[in-house]
Amino acid sequence: MRRLTVIGALAVLTLAAAAQDLPPPELEARMRAITAELRCLVCQNQTIADSNAGLAVDLRREVLGLLRSGASDDEVRQYMTRRYGDFVLYRPPLQPSTWLLWAAPALLVAGGSTALVLTLRRRARLPDAQFEAEPEAQEAA
Repeated sequence: MRRLTVIGALAVLTLAAAAQDLPPPELEARMRAITAELRCLVCQNQTIADSNAGLAVDLRREVLGLLRSGASDDEVRQYMTRRYGDFVLYRPPLQPSTWLLWAAPALLVAGGSTALVLTLRRRARLPDAQFEAEPEAQEAA
């Protein structure tokens, strides 16, 4: 019986300690919004809000600490950018060092379209004898 009382008291203390670590709902909402915009530097395909990597957990704690100390959302983003560079942002700012990053999708589409048009034009100029007959046409002949 005494053992159960001790276990119950430990459980209550643990829950109380955990409840103290929980931020108020409005602060938690701000933290989630900010961490959803920051890239996990370990995973690189996930936000720090979604990642379970140790660094992501530390960065979430750091964001929460900054918010608790009164930093604005922009100040938190600026702090993270100063510390880890523009790579930490999922939407890096448009500046000379990121022009290629922003232009890459358009360049890839343009390059692929150009290659397709050139290939189709080249094939259109080939005589019919250059193409292999379809298997059904060969069997009928």
